[in-house]
Amino acid sequence: MLAGIGALLNVLAGRLSRIVDRARALEALHPRSTGREHDRHVWELRLLDRRITIINWALYLAVSSAVMTCTVVAMLFVAELANLRIGQFVAVAFVLAMVLLITALVSFMIEVRISLRAIQIREELLR
Repeated sequence: MLAGIGALLNVLAGRLSRIVDRARALEALHPRSTGREHDRHVWELRLLDRRITIINWALYLAVSSAVMTCTVVAMLFVAELANLRIGQFVAVAFVLAMVLLITALVSFMIEVRISLRAIQIREELLR
């Protein structure tokens, strides 16, 4: 599970980096643009800002899931070494780790869907 979360974090961080790069490029173009081009830049900057927020949440949730997963592993070892009966706590912690991971994945899916809005292929290229 931790390896999967690590891979997810890598993908999320990569997407965040690309979003930031695109936002910086648009911010440089924004002052020089006019008319429809300016409106398009403003629209895309707003979209990028929303994507950054969603990716940040996904990163936070994925890291929280990893921390909770590590906590589950630690609790299992401590319970065994100290002969504690904390099975319910371990189960709740694991379910919480899974809920955090699921929420991170849903956030990722939402961000991907939003990113597709910014892609507009010109009609003449489709002929």
